[in-house]
Order: sequence, then C-alpha cells, then structure tokens
Amino acid sequence: MYVPRHNRLDDRDQLLAFIRRYSFGTLVTMLDGAPFATHLPFMVDVESGEFVLKAHLARANPQWKSFGNGDALAIFTGPHAYVSASWYEKPDVPTWNYTAVHALGRPRIVNDLEETLELGRRLSELHEETLPPQPMPHWRTDVLDPEYRDAMLHAIVAFEIPVTKLEGKYKLSQNRSETDRRSVVRMLERFEDPAAREVATLMKATLEG
Repeated sequence: MYVPRHNRLDDRDQLLAFIRRYSFGTLVTMLDGAPFATHLPFMVDVESGEFVLKAHLARANPQWKSFGNGDALAIFTGPHAYVSASWYEKPDVPTWNYTAVHALGRPRIVNDLEETLELGRRLSELHEETLPPQPMPHWRTDVLDPEYRDAMLHAIVAFEIPVTKLEGKYKLSQNRSETDRRSVVRMLERFEDPAAREVATLMKATLEG
C-alpha cells in the first residue's frame, strides 16, 4: 500500500483497535495464477507479542486451497468521505479522505474441530454482544443439535494468519494547512452520513494531537 509519511499509522495499539472496530475485511490471495478475494469477518488476537488474524470460510470456497502457497493480504477499511476543493482557501483539486489497515501473513489451516468450534463460538459471541436489547436470548453454539453442528463444522475451513507486516494509512488532509483542515472538518460535520462525520472526528484528533 502506498503510504506517504504524513499518512502513516504505526502505533500497534491503534492498529489493533482499528482491526477490531472494522473487522469485516477482504482476504486476498493468489489462486491459479490470479488474485482471489473473499469478504470475511475477522478476529484478531495478540499471541506472544504478534498479531494473529482468525477467521473461517466455506469449504466450497476454493480460496483455502491457496493457503501455504505464499502470503495473504487482509484489507480493513474504515470511514471515508469525499472532500471538495471548494472547502479550501485557494483553488485546488478535490480528493478523498479515508482510513485503512493492511495485514500481511501466511495463512495456516486449523484442522482441529474443537478449535474450529471455539473460533466460531468466539466470533458469534463477539457480535452477539453488540446487538441492541432484544426480547430473545443471544444465540449460542450450544443450542445447535450436535449432529447438525458437526456437519456445519465440516462445511467450513478455519484458519489463522500470523501477521508479519502491518500497515496503517490515515489520509486525513494532513498535507493541507490548518485552515483548510478545519474547514474540511466543519463541512464534513454538516453531513448526515455517519462515515463523513467520523472522518471529521478523526481529523479533529490529528489537529489536536
């Protein structure tokens, strides 16, 4: 990923928080000589000081057959917004502000069914806890009929990616004057779009930091 110095995010805690906040990512590998992508919800753990991404995909998805044949790229994207050049002090060209994190590593398949079940349990609990109050209890893996559960486990491929390279990019008008940046913030805060308003919040943090 092209990352100018003023857009680079190196803080490991922030990178970890970003992946957890925007955990629905895109997994890219090479399959039969061509790029192949799958969109997946990920978890990220810190094990012995390194990031490890965890996820699963359908066994019918051929991407898992590429695992072990080189690195995979997991792409996570955060809020983004169009920035009009009319918001600047002087005439210029428009741009797009955005946030993204790329994680690179070699996937390894989790063959143990108990580990696969645990991964699925943790992933579901992670997202069940974010649901708004509801009249029914949260879904759990132990409500499934064991025979049906085992059939579903055999229909997926769980995997882990120990991350060997992590890149963060916050393109938030850092190359503009403070006057221009504050103007962009004011304009983005007028939008009803939550993503635009979140970009404004991130931009204010860079101004204050």
